[in-house]
Amino acid sequence: MSLKLYELVGTDASRPFSPYCWRTRMALAHKGLSAESLPWRFTEKSTIAPHGSDKVPVLLHHDKAVVDSWTIANYLEDNFPDGPSLFGGAGGRAMARMINAFGDIAIVGGIFPLIIADIPKNLGEIDAAYFRQSREARFGKSLEEVMASRDTGVIAFRKSLEMMRQTLKKQPFIGGSAPNYADYIVFGGFQWARVTSPFKLLEADDPVYAWREKLLDAFDGMARKSPGHAV
Repeated sequence: MSLKLYELVGTDASRPFSPYCWRTRMALAHKGLSAESLPWRFTEKSTIAPHGSDKVPVLLHHDKAVVDSWTIANYLEDNFPDGPSLFGGAGGRAMARMINAFGDIAIVGGIFPLIIADIPKNLGEIDAAYFRQSREARFGKSLEEVMASRDTGVIAFRKSLEMMRQTLKKQPFIGGSAPNYADYIVFGGFQWARVTSPFKLLEADDPVYAWREKLLDAFDGMARKSPGHAV
């Protein structure tokens, strides 16, 4: 088997931090698969351009490139059927599509303003300059201005997790009695924050915190062993 995964890193190549790459990392582990990590940085777009993408994750399976975390999850499910299912059937896959949007909008979108000025601290000079310029153009203000209200912003973010919190009061994982790709979608955002920022997103008595702890310990503690902050 020949699997390689382009993953976003900064100055520390052993510290992948993209929320989307972490979705793929967890999906691979769920399937019992391993992939060679290919560290990639923001300004190395020419490296993955031949594979038809300008961002990661990009999974290489022999000579085939698979782009986008959702597309990769479906590719793994369809091409490696002997491993545990990521979705638990067609219905689970359909519902995971909705969770994928929730992960993009509520989780990644909700966390981003809370950690945005911390991210460049993990990057080399060229990548930090690229990140700052591109994101400040997007928001129309400095990264520090975007993040200035995070102490109140995190309260709204925690409230946005209520439907997830209510689910986790009834079952240990979003996927039910065991985690599946729906869990990895959401977890990717929290792992991204843990790796890049010391800011505390969750209170210790929150069911979402307990859920995150279980996923940090999953697959022999794969995510917890990745360098990060104690949050």
